[in-house]
Amino acid sequence: MDPSLLVVVVICTALVFDFTNGFHDTANAMATSIATGALRPRVAVAISAVLNLAGAFLSVEVAKTISSGLVDETRIGPAIVFGGLIGAIVWNLFTWYVGLPSSSSHALFGGLIGATWVSAGADSVHFAKIVDKVLVPAAASPIIAGVAAAAVTYLVYRFLVRKRGGRGFRVGQIVSASLVSLAHGTNDAQKTMGVITLTLVAAGSLPAGSAPPVWVIISAASALALGTYLGGWRITHTLGKGLTDIEGPQGFSAQTSSAVVILLSSHLGFPLSTTHVCSGGIVGSGVGRREAPVRWRMAGRMVLAWLFTLPAAAIVGAAAGKIASLGEAGTIAVGVAGILFAAGIYLLSRRKPVTAHSFQVPEPSAADTEPDRLAA
Repeated sequence: MDPSLLVVVVICTALVFDFTNGFHDTANAMATSIATGALRPRVAVAISAVLNLAGAFLSVEVAKTISSGLVDETRIGPAIVFGGLIGAIVWNLFTWYVGLPSSSSHALFGGLIGATWVSAGADSVHFAKIVDKVLVPAAASPIIAGVAAAAVTYLVYRFLVRKRGGRGFRVGQIVSASLVSLAHGTNDAQKTMGVITLTLVAAGSLPAGSAPPVWVIISAASALALGTYLGGWRITHTLGKGLTDIEGPQGFSAQTSSAVVILLSSHLGFPLSTTHVCSGGIVGSGVGRREAPVRWRMAGRMVLAWLFTLPAAAIVGAAAGKIASLGEAGTIAVGVAGILFAAGIYLLSRRKPVTAHSFQVPEPSAADTEPDRLAA
């Protein structure tokens, strides 16, 4: 295949991954606001899409980590990156179909690592940086977000809800959910920017260590925002209702804690999983409110999916990268297989669709209505 054509194919595939990242991770920002009725589903995803777009322009530190930190960009070609992207997309679509909020970021990392390892050798993978930049933040971030959310939730219910009746928490949820969306754009859009930049470096179009060009930033931000607007309703249902029963003060606490962790990691250049952070925040908010049941079995299923994400995507990425690196026929075969898999998942999802209309707007919680009862 003509090298320039292959680069175009890889860039388009990266934007497709970015699109799946958008609808896969919509729940991270808006699940709690939808679950409590602070925002209606369609309004929530529209706000999230706009702020994801804006957040993508705030930093490029994570993109630099992806493009020059995880694998040796001088020893791989666009075909290997293409295989890694197919591995990430396959895992994203599978976990979206079953409604599990796994990490799109780790699917991407796994796909790239697997494709690079098999096609260019183990010494082409920077394992020390992967541990430092990916694995340690992956383990620590949900715990940090969960502990912070539990503490904030306890304090909110202890001092604010009892004394003031929780007035204003619906507005607070909208603000905090918007902050999470902005943070998500700052962190996740950069991963696709980094992959496209990596492809351009590998093809010789950019020097090693380059920052993402402006057109890469705009295209990645737009793809993420479009995917976000479509709404990943299956995963939103899991995060909003599957982990704990959420009230307005809880949602505010979980979202605020998650946003702080994500924004701090973006500033430091850590490409962590926003899914891990937001899930940890939701569980923590359930722990912080005594009356809230935490569904630990569902949380355990999520953690199990997290553990499988990187190696599963790596296996698919390794096979796809190896086949794609064999030549034009291999690249076409991998592309066709990816399209067929995506079509199959879509057809299966239509049997039991989950849409914006699947969410019933709850009645205001006690924390939101207490002032009215006191006034009466």
